[in-house]
Amino acid sequence: MSSVDDILLTHELQMEKTLESLSYQFASVRTGRASAAMLERIQVDYYGTLTPITQMAGVKSPDAHLLVIEPWDKNSLKDIEKAILASDLGITPSNDGHIIRLPFPPLTEERRKELVKQCKQIAEDAKVSIRNTRRDANTKLERLIKDESLSEDEERSAEEEVQRLTDLHVEKINQALKNKEAEVMEV
Repeated sequence: MSSVDDILLTHELQMEKTLESLSYQFASVRTGRASAAMLERIQVDYYGTLTPITQMAGVKSPDAHLLVIEPWDKNSLKDIEKAILASDLGITPSNDGHIIRLPFPPLTEERRKELVKQCKQIAEDAKVSIRNTRRDANTKLERLIKDESLSEDEERSAEEEVQRLTDLHVEKINQALKNKEAEVMEV
């Protein structure tokens, strides 16, 4: 049987993992600037194993609108190029036989607004996950009361702590969304 502290700690860790996931998803949303983080989700079939581009090539950003991918194994150039074309990145790579260049054209106002909508949906999904975690914690606390190992006062204070953690993490999500929106809308 678990104690109140175990329940609180477990669910706080779950909320932190949700924030980490949010950061990872936000990093892959394209902004006006080229970033190697956008390539982390793209997997390349490399000798029968799906491998992220960032683990099989050096990725440089010589300026704000260009990424240069230099694979360590030159034989993987075509595979990397195919993976980029098949991804939802929406950029056509330029392969010169040694490196791949990814030119990022400036975003239009309409595209920026679409990306902000996408970010809001990602943030909303994270908030739902946080609220589900809160519900799970409260359910476990109710079970402790039914087992008569927790007084009503202890349950109330534990539920208040769960709500405090929930509010704290939702506020962190809101702040991350606000920062990402500003980054996307920056011209």
